[in-house]
Amino acid sequence: MTTTTPYGAWPSPLTARSAAADDGMPRWVSARGDAVWWCEPRPAESGRVALVRRVGDGPVETVLPAPWNVRSRVHEYGGRSYLVLPDDAVVFAEYADQRLHLARAGGEPVPISPAPAVASGLRYIEPFLSPDASEVWCIREEHHSEVATDVTRSIVAVPLDGSAATDPARARVVVEDGHFLACPQLSPDGTQLSWLTWDHPQMPWDATLLRVAELGDGIAGQARTVAGGPDESVPQACWLDDSTLLAASDRSGWWNLHRIDLDSGRSESVCPRDEEFAGPLWNLGPRWFGVLDDGRVATLHGVGAMRLGLLDPSTGVLGDVESPFTEWSGQLHLADGRVLAVAGASDRPFQVVAFDPATSQTTVVSEVGEPGALADYVPVPEHRTFPGPGGEVHAHLYPPRHPEVTGPADKLPPYVVFVHGGPTSRSPMVEDLEIAFFTSRGIGVVDVNYGGSTGYGRDYRRRLNESWGVVDIDDCVAVAQALVTAGLASADRLAIRGLSAGGWTTAAALAATDVFGCGAIAAPILDLVAWQGSGTHDFEAHYLHSLVGPWPDTATRYEERSPLARADQVHAPFLLLQGDEDVICPPSQAEEFLARAAGHGVPHAHIVFAGEQHGWRQESTIAAALEAELSLYGQVFGFDPPDITRLELHP
Repeated sequence: MTTTTPYGAWPSPLTARSAAADDGMPRWVSARGDAVWWCEPRPAESGRVALVRRVGDGPVETVLPAPWNVRSRVHEYGGRSYLVLPDDAVVFAEYADQRLHLARAGGEPVPISPAPAVASGLRYIEPFLSPDASEVWCIREEHHSEVATDVTRSIVAVPLDGSAATDPARARVVVEDGHFLACPQLSPDGTQLSWLTWDHPQMPWDATLLRVAELGDGIAGQARTVAGGPDESVPQACWLDDSTLLAASDRSGWWNLHRIDLDSGRSESVCPRDEEFAGPLWNLGPRWFGVLDDGRVATLHGVGAMRLGLLDPSTGVLGDVESPFTEWSGQLHLADGRVLAVAGASDRPFQVVAFDPATSQTTVVSEVGEPGALADYVPVPEHRTFPGPGGEVHAHLYPPRHPEVTGPADKLPPYVVFVHGGPTSRSPMVEDLEIAFFTSRGIGVVDVNYGGSTGYGRDYRRRLNESWGVVDIDDCVAVAQALVTAGLASADRLAIRGLSAGGWTTAAALAATDVFGCGAIAAPILDLVAWQGSGTHDFEAHYLHSLVGPWPDTATRYEERSPLARADQVHAPFLLLQGDEDVICPPSQAEEFLARAAGHGVPHAHIVFAGEQHGWRQESTIAAALEAELSLYGQVFGFDPPDITRLELHP
């Protein structure tokens, strides 16, 4: 029997704790023999990243027990931080000191890279085995002082015998090139090395160079550029054979695949489509495509959501793999004729999966708890496009859902606009208990991939150029108002929330418009003037050059768009969440924002989470943030969520 209960006050078995325990996705899959390895977030273990593996049909094993934390801080966002050696030993970057460690079965991990002069000042990522298998080669990020932008990068060779741990001179530089490096790849015969590079003020989705050099005595010779340029982004390349590279380039307006003949220098499109075959390099180590033993290319592709396909590079014929998974993450790993990946769908979370081209079968490798009796509380989303000032806007709509409760017939549900971070990124449409936490209580969610998001081609991505704080707000407002016009949402019960760049848009929207009744602002950028340059970490130090405009030529624009400068224009209640160890969006910005907003009588709350960096990793933090957000909505929109501690709002 269905009961009628006010929207937002529906009882739900999906608690904040259950959503927190499920938070995060498996990442960085690899395989050796019949063992599949991957990294797994552990919110219940202080948010560490655990290295796990599954051998055949056996159980999932934790390879490195707590407190080992397989997490590199290169670019602060990290990436692929471990390498499985032929004898099943593992080289990994440990978060606590950022040194490379070697772990052998039954033994304690030991450092093999030098101790840094600056705390956590030598960081490593994208490890791979040297041609003679005596060293691990990887990208090294060296911090020379406490100034976040005082950084250099190189590709280095670290001996596996551990000698560099006590003799730093044994860690040899293989490549020195541009300010940023990514995607180092050995040719099949081990005589050449390819890599990507770029410099400030470009970001890797704006402009990169694909470089190649011959190796001599373990050092790269004269490098040459074979793809990329000042207006071309190449986010990945791999070797087809010893004289041919396959690279993704957006020269056509989409990240398409191109075959590059190194002997002739000729480049040709392999499968031209108005689709993406790659994505943005927020982490180091993603793989959207790779070459199978039979010469075919396993590749992700699509508009918005990516799917897995098999491509014949000689003919350009691409056939899709049939599977229940509709969202494939750029983390392919090809081994022993199989394609290992991380994939999800609207009715299942991201999981480690294996596709066998010989049988066309896709199997789940990771052990993910089935929703079971909770499945009826998980929303059924749909992809929607809405008209916006600059063209169509993509979004995922998650209506309220509960098997036993409905809202009053004369009322419409409140809706929360989710704003993803980045901003040059995209929200996938997969099962997410954090979203279900709200929808199972009668609160709708619309996740907006506003102009500037990835997945929809370069023109859509570049809508945000010099328009951050304008286009993103306009698109979120347009989607919210479209829901009201369509009779899906209540105009007086709209909220907005976001983290990082999403926190920026949330704060800026509250200052610029009265469409939203309240907002949850997490780990935000609030002062563009202070954030550009040395005000944040090196990777994004000049990101605003494209998002806002060249500094200092457009300094007035930086000042006028900053929520900090418009704190007195925020009239809607808000929740401000911050990690006390955030080096990307420093807590000082939130504190200054609160100081300027004080005295205007706007109800608000400020919560600082100890031991958290940029985003939430600990189960207690994730749960507390969700409950505080729900309480905010309840107090503003007039409902009383059951079993939730009331958030104290201050005027």
